[in-house]
Amino acid sequence: MEKIIDESKQGESLVLKNKEQNSRKLYIESYGCAMNFSDSEIVASILSDQGYNTTQNLEDADLVLVNTCSIRDKAEQTVRKRLEKYNAVKRINPGMKVGVLGCMAERLKSKFLEEEKIVDLVVGPDAYKDLPNLLAEVEDGRDAINVILSKEETYGDVSPVRLNSNGVTAFVSITRGCDNMCTFCVVPFTRGRERSRDPQSIIEEVNDLWSRGYKEITLLGQNVDSYLWYGGGLKKDFDKASDLQKATAINFANLLDICAKAQPKMRIRFSTSNPQDLTLDVIETMAKHQNICKHIHLPVQSGSNRILKEMNRLHTREEYFTLIDNIKRILPSCSISQDLIAGFPTETEQDHQDTLSLMDYVKYNFGYMFTYSERPGTLAERKLEDDVPEEVKKRRLAEIVQRQREHSEIKTKEYLNQTVEVLIERESKKSDAEWSGRTSQNIVAVFPKANHSIGDLVQVKITDCTSATLIGEAIGHSKNN
Repeated sequence: MEKIIDESKQGESLVLKNKEQNSRKLYIESYGCAMNFSDSEIVASILSDQGYNTTQNLEDADLVLVNTCSIRDKAEQTVRKRLEKYNAVKRINPGMKVGVLGCMAERLKSKFLEEEKIVDLVVGPDAYKDLPNLLAEVEDGRDAINVILSKEETYGDVSPVRLNSNGVTAFVSITRGCDNMCTFCVVPFTRGRERSRDPQSIIEEVNDLWSRGYKEITLLGQNVDSYLWYGGGLKKDFDKASDLQKATAINFANLLDICAKAQPKMRIRFSTSNPQDLTLDVIETMAKHQNICKHIHLPVQSGSNRILKEMNRLHTREEYFTLIDNIKRILPSCSISQDLIAGFPTETEQDHQDTLSLMDYVKYNFGYMFTYSERPGTLAERKLEDDVPEEVKKRRLAEIVQRQREHSEIKTKEYLNQTVEVLIERESKKSDAEWSGRTSQNIVAVFPKANHSIGDLVQVKITDCTSATLIGEAIGHSKNN
């Protein structure tokens, strides 16, 4: 259908007519990881060509889409409650169509469409370009589904519509899928094999964002450090590439360098890293460029070698420590954050203590901590019994959270009486007399507004702090504006 629209005169005129009118309303909600939020911007762009403008008002919508996450049970329950809400509105407005996108779509396609009959269409992460066809199916009174995973799709040719944007920060997707088969994770099954986006399209998007006033981008992927462009194709097939392809391949360190040079005043972040793939050349590239933010999100999941092996994490506790030591040696000012899971199957009290001692070694700036949630279809669900009692999981999580709070307080206090550069992103949530922004290290800072504006890079003298927030006074604009 995409080719028909591109090649037929009738299709071209229809697209142009729809773009001019854009009389239909799209309401889209996103849950889960940053990739989902980025994907929603791609969906909004594709549907803009079909005559849809986005709306913030659910009741006005002709089409309601929820971009879903399967990584934890709580995320799925949240989406189910939202679907109940959508269908309550649909009873009042029967012309409204409801669709599910993303990771839950792939996993629960039959349940949503055939058994529960709570949606009209189901679209997987690699099928968003098929939305015009699927919507035509729905208009003809049929349920529509496409959850086929692709080996090529990167959406590098789609210019995202920035949703709920502050006009300052934006996501730029660089890889899709994941080849790491962590036993707790559904991503390889819901998003497919790992492939990278053409670097030229990435740079074009970065340049376009800068021309429109954006000051910071985050390069996104399930595992950004695995970025590898050799002319297209899956990461796993690189060993079959020609000698020329191998010699001219671009890895993540190369891409970071290219992006930093393309826009020397654009702040550059990236997420998420995997310890086994974060190489020294990436850290050295970060050190070389002042505009690459000094923060690495480095999920560890557990501090126990035995549990790491059960999780199929391809690093040990000792290898992780070596990586941390290298980051601190090459980038002394770099902040480090974590993901941790409490109560993975077979986790003993000693395993838990290993996690706490790892936290004591690293002293993360902040982190994302959860109890283990068994996900259908994962290797852990198939092979391991979820045998840690819920009350034990909760107690261990509480101890992890408390330890992280202590470390966060230690780390934020290190900034007292220092001057840091802050990019203003919004008003403070607690006071409309203050700005809120983030430092290069991804630490939130708030300070009185004075004569500054959203999008300004400001030098801020830190006078106080909480465990999560720096508090200070602006002393002038940064030279990097």
